[in-house]
Amino acid sequence: MLRAAKRTPFGVQILIGLVLGVVLGLIARNAGSGVGGETGWLTVTLETIGDTFVTLLKALVPPLIFLAVVASIAQLRQVTNAARLAGQTLLWFAITALVSVGIGIALGLVTNPGLHTSVSRDAAADPGHSGSWLDFLQGVVPVNVFGLQAESSLGEGVVDTALSFNVLQIVVVSIAIGVAVLKVGAPAEPFLVVVRSLLAVIQKILWWVIRLAPIGTVGLLGAAVATYGWDAIGSLGVFVAAIYAGLALVIGVFYPALLRIHGLSPAKFFSGAWPAIQLAFVSRSSVGTMPLTERVTERNLGVPRSYASFAVPLGATTKMDGCAAIYPALAAIFVAQFFGIDLGVTDYLLIAFVSVVGSAATAGMTGATVMLTLTLSTLGLPLEGVGLLLAIDPVLDMGRTAVNVAGQALVPTIVAKREGILDLDRFNGARGLDAVDDELDTSERDAHVYLDAREPVGAGR
Repeated sequence: MLRAAKRTPFGVQILIGLVLGVVLGLIARNAGSGVGGETGWLTVTLETIGDTFVTLLKALVPPLIFLAVVASIAQLRQVTNAARLAGQTLLWFAITALVSVGIGIALGLVTNPGLHTSVSRDAAADPGHSGSWLDFLQGVVPVNVFGLQAESSLGEGVVDTALSFNVLQIVVVSIAIGVAVLKVGAPAEPFLVVVRSLLAVIQKILWWVIRLAPIGTVGLLGAAVATYGWDAIGSLGVFVAAIYAGLALVIGVFYPALLRIHGLSPAKFFSGAWPAIQLAFVSRSSVGTMPLTERVTERNLGVPRSYASFAVPLGATTKMDGCAAIYPALAAIFVAQFFGIDLGVTDYLLIAFVSVVGSAATAGMTGATVMLTLTLSTLGLPLEGVGLLLAIDPVLDMGRTAVNVAGQALVPTIVAKREGILDLDRFNGARGLDAVDDELDTSERDAHVYLDAREPVGAGR
């Protein structure tokens, strides 16, 4: 059976996982709660499988980001346009976010989601935690070299302490160390040898975890179907439809238009990025998907490794067209209309500003709730409006995260094409459902590439 599973293309395995997840989720939902209102055993099992898979992915993110960013910056000594690459990346992050938020605002004005809802004001509730512009500074300035944060809570007389990591802080620390390596020069070479060796090891472990993605898909999607907010969609149907229409316009119209403008095939792009987009949809985690996003951006889309290993982690923390552009724009309009508050031109400009600049303030935090509260507080709208939307948030988060990850792969591809460093043969190469299997089979060869990474990024110019 294991041999048969290994021969099955990875994409087909994911699709099977999607189908099984929906079926098992529906069975678990129809079975209902157990004795005393406890969650049924099947739902608990699905949640455990999904959470374990995402936890394994996230466990590899801190060392992967640190090692990849340090190694990529260290290679910039061979790059003649490094500053331009960084500037172009940030510029296109802003451009795509601005267009995405514009789509969200336009859909909000056309559909009037706050006026077409049967949700009760009783559902309004303070979110309990919110975002602020102070979060931006706290997210950028590293608390420690590992980007670790500890949160303690008191429950039933026991103090529980949980550790988490701030991705943006890890990126900042990695950039600082990478620049220091460049400045030190030859004496830092032994350090770079260790970094590249460790990176090869982490990549190998990463692909062992990625192999578990079909099983993780069953748990993640099954738990979502069994547990989250499907019944609430009816009362917020116009809002849900507007969100998914906005996501569809961005990923199905705007992104393909950008690719065509730059002479690239949308079909080739999406076939290459699809494994990461697919995983993002079920995992609802840009950070958890980031290792696979980086991999397909390099191996399938032809973006140079030394650039992708910098741009993709940066995008995973600040490039969120779904969570930080379309969603907060539509949600802010919904809340304003629901509470009978008129928005003016200045308010819409503020929504655009927060979407383009403020997403960095949510780096390292969970979900789009923080971004939404940041938008509402900037506009002076009631934060209680967040409670109206929480019931359906997981349903929306799947689509939002998929768009986030698509954008995180799109911008490095476009920038690489504009700078003449995109491997067009690789981008236009034949791909099928087994594309990821080809990537998994090259992990040993990549170890040697990381240990002797000396090819100039700008060689194609």
